[in-house]
This record gives sequence, C-alpha cells and structure tokens, in this order.
Amino acid sequence: MAGKIENALEQIYPKEKLEIIVASDASTDQTDDIVRQYSNQGLRLVRAPERKGKEHAQMHAVRAAAGDILVFSDAATILKPDALRRIAVNFHDPDIGCVSSEDRFIDRDGNVSGEGLYVRYEMFIRALESRVNTLVGLSGSFFAARKSVCRNWAPDLQSDFNTVLNAVRMGLKGVSDPQTRGYYENIADERKEFQRKVRTVLRGITVLMRNREFLNPRKHGLFAWQLISHKLFRWLVPFFLIIAFAANIALLSAGPLYIVFFAGQLVFYASALVYSLQAVPAQGKKRANLQASQSQAKEKFPALETLKKIFLRLSGIAYYFTSVNASILIAWFKFAAGKRATTWEPSKR
Repeated sequence: MAGKIENALEQIYPKEKLEIIVASDASTDQTDDIVRQYSNQGLRLVRAPERKGKEHAQMHAVRAAAGDILVFSDAATILKPDALRRIAVNFHDPDIGCVSSEDRFIDRDGNVSGEGLYVRYEMFIRALESRVNTLVGLSGSFFAARKSVCRNWAPDLQSDFNTVLNAVRMGLKGVSDPQTRGYYENIADERKEFQRKVRTVLRGITVLMRNREFLNPRKHGLFAWQLISHKLFRWLVPFFLIIAFAANIALLSAGPLYIVFFAGQLVFYASALVYSLQAVPAQGKKRANLQASQSQAKEKFPALETLKKIFLRLSGIAYYFTSVNASILIAWFKFAAGKRATTWEPSKR
C-alpha cells in the first residue's frame, strides 16, 4: 500500500485540483495505519463501516469526493507520473462520460510482459468501439468517470462494467485511451489466476442480468448489439463449444470430414492439457529440477528445443482459450446457483 501511495503522490497534476482518497473495505491489515501516516500530505482515508466488497468501499469514496472527475485505481496498479493528466484530458469532450486505460502486465523485475494475442485483440476491439460508438466495459484497475455518472453507484455491481451502463443511460459514452496505461504484475499462481477469471466473469454476468434492458436493440440500437456480441456471445462460447463437440460425435458416421474435425478438436484440447503440464510454473525444488533438466536438454538437442518452443507457443493459445472458457462455464454455474462475488482476498502477485 505504501508503494501505491508514493506512486499517487508522484503524479504530475495541479495539487490544488488533486484529491487523493484511499477507500478501505473495513481492512483488517495495516492499510488504515499506513494511510494515516500520509495524512499530512493530503491523503484522506475513507473506511467502510463493514466489509462488503470493492464497490461498496468505492461508493463511500465517491460520496466523499469533491471533484467533478473521479479516477479509480487499484492498489496493485502502478501509474506513470503523467497518467492522471492524460486520462483527465479526455473529458474536454462533453460527450465522454468515462475513460478506460489500457492494461499492461509487468514481471517481478518491472519489465512489460504478457502482451499476448488475447490482450492485443481486446485492445483492438476497444479502439474500434471507441471510434464507432462507446466501450462496453472499462479496465477495472484504472479508469475515470464524471461524478455525475457515479451518482447512482451500485455497491454490489462490478464498477468497471456498470459505470459504462450508467454513462450510456445518461446519453454519454465511454472511450479507451491508448496513451493512458495501468501497469500491474501477473498473478503468479495459475490456480488463483483461474479463480480471478471466474470471479470477474461472474461479476460481469451479474451486471448484465441486472441491466437486461440494454440488450433491447429497439431501445438502445448499436449499443445493444455491442453488448450482445462483445459480452453475451463471448460468455456463451463454452456452451457453443460443448454443442459443437457433441454434434461432432453424433456425425462421426456421416463421413471422413467429421472424423477430421473431431480429431482436430481432440488435438486442440490435448495440446492445451500438455501446455498446462509443461509450462505452468512448478514450485520449490520441483521447479529448480525442471529448469536444470531443460537447460541440459537445450545443450544436447538444440533443434528439439526449438520445436518444443514452437509447440508451447501454439499450445499456449489453446491452453488460454480453454482456460478462459472453462472459467466462464463455472461462472455461469455459480450464477445459476445464486452465488455472487462481492468480497474476496486480494491475490498475491
């Protein structure tokens, strides 16, 4: 937390226009004490009376804020010194209700990493949405919105998604600013990363189901199509995959083409499984022994290691695709069972 506070204090922004508020979700660690140590530097602590989740704590901070533009940034997100200035410039356009940053992953040494195919695709979609109409979701780790957009704050709904819906409801739009970036470390534990994906999708589904009126194209036109295609259809992909797999089995006797398709599906999912066994970091001595054996193999069989790298890169795509859709499927089961994700312990990075 101290590192995040120092990062906030380094922002190049007029001090008389800057108000820094730390929202505490009834924290039981040292967060509140650390914030109080910076009270003489203008920081304010807003503590929720009870622990009800991120959005509930944000609600108390929103109510306490005096500014017309509110910027939200997670404790684990690091910003460059000009980040606030860059994101605030967007609000010169009166039609903009909220602005999203672009996510950048960093490793433990502070180097930018993890900019894979999916991240580039997602940023491309956001750029198109900003150009054509509006975003359908913001980066929860770093975004900004007009205070008027945040007045009807929902303490139990995912703020990065719900804020866009509030803006659209007011006739405003959300945009992505490629020059505004939030940097944060990847979650080291793959199991916790998977749980994070489940939680994120579950929270998103909850917002969408609570605001189903936005899916009506007669009333919301292009934005309804954006929601259906970007959110709903994406979250229905696991069911389409299951149907495709079952249909392929039923059609195996219809001709060799369906056998080829079925074999392709098996190879795809098998490669994802192999990647999970080979590339997911091991722990302790197991990890050290694995690295030693890989180093020896690289020296003895350089060509084989090159092929292995190519295979892992391709199978990594299959693994990520399968992992994401498995998390979406679990999120739907949880939603159907009446479970919601409002509180959780932050993941260690």
